[in-house]
Amino acid sequence: MVDDFECRDRVFTVTFMPISNSNYVNVYALDTTEKKQMENALQAALKEVRQLRNRLQEENRYLREEIREETGFDTIIGNSNALTRLMHKINQVAATDATVLITGETGTGKELIARAIHAASLRRVSPLIKINCAALPAELIESELFGHQKGAFTGAIANKRGRFELADGGTLFLDEIGDIPIASQSKLLRALQEQEFERVGGNKTIKIDVRVIAATNRVLVKNIAQGEFREDLYYRLNVFPIHSPPLRERSEDIATLAYHFLEKYAKKIGKRIDRIDAAVMHRLKTYHWPGNVRELENIIERAVILSDGKDLQLDEAFEINTPPLQADLKTLGEVEQEMIRTALEACGGKIEGDYGAAIRLAMAPSTLRERIKKYGLERHPPEAARGTERIEN
Repeated sequence: MVDDFECRDRVFTVTFMPISNSNYVNVYALDTTEKKQMENALQAALKEVRQLRNRLQEENRYLREEIREETGFDTIIGNSNALTRLMHKINQVAATDATVLITGETGTGKELIARAIHAASLRRVSPLIKINCAALPAELIESELFGHQKGAFTGAIANKRGRFELADGGTLFLDEIGDIPIASQSKLLRALQEQEFERVGGNKTIKIDVRVIAATNRVLVKNIAQGEFREDLYYRLNVFPIHSPPLRERSEDIATLAYHFLEKYAKKIGKRIDRIDAAVMHRLKTYHWPGNVRELENIIERAVILSDGKDLQLDEAFEINTPPLQADLKTLGEVEQEMIRTALEACGGKIEGDYGAAIRLAMAPSTLRERIKKYGLERHPPEAARGTERIEN
């Protein structure tokens, strides 16, 4: 018979061998402490490998779902004053682990802000995990956030890691946080404050290291007054507030965004469309854009599909989004000046050539130069130019 015995900090493997034809037993003891330590270390390493493999499988599954679901625009684009202020705040908070609450209307790019914060942070080597709190039924939100144990509820046929565990060491983006059920908010608050939680149906406390960024298009103080959102959770989320400005407050970026989306969808669809007429651009810049950048992207994509030739055709794409009549009508001179300025901005100050403002305005280059001098238009920044020619005074 062989058995292991512990004596203080040592382990001995003892073999008992009866002596034939006697009542005695030979006992052999061998110090196997190092061997047992190596075996235990190997078992621990194998367990860690299995855990890492399971985590990678779950992260890969999550990322595949993200790729399938990913829509929206590609990056934060523009150079307006409102966007410059926004980028400054992103850079300020990115280097910290502070919780961020992003507010703003639908379609303003709140997820892009979250991605920009994560990409500029020290956590960028770890995943950015997101969850849309409005897209899940109330009975599943806790399971998605914190995971569940096998048998915790009908359909829980295996243990599942939640988004908090998947985001361990990285960033968790809670989109539409204003839609999280009030019953789940206390558990979320504890996870934010203590960096720990239990899975649904489990009793083991799981420690995590997660940076949380939340976003909402709701006015949460109104939800608090109506008893739909916990005040303590609001203050825990609102450590560093960032407001994503609506497109109507950064109209200087419309031309840049429009050409970005034009290039994106013309290439995707396989068309050669590289011009936006000045009158079309004027319509884009004077529209109030209730759907913000997402609506602008949709309009440009639809216009690309409908357009023939090299000029973007907007009428059918824009017919259900006709801007309201302006109470203060502009003079013809003011309209012409704005059209020229818009064309110059879009062309980076280039007057002649394939991407020149003269072609966009259907105007002779010499006539355009006369109008530029007449209205005293400033030079366009050279780094935005598509060509080499600049406005000459």
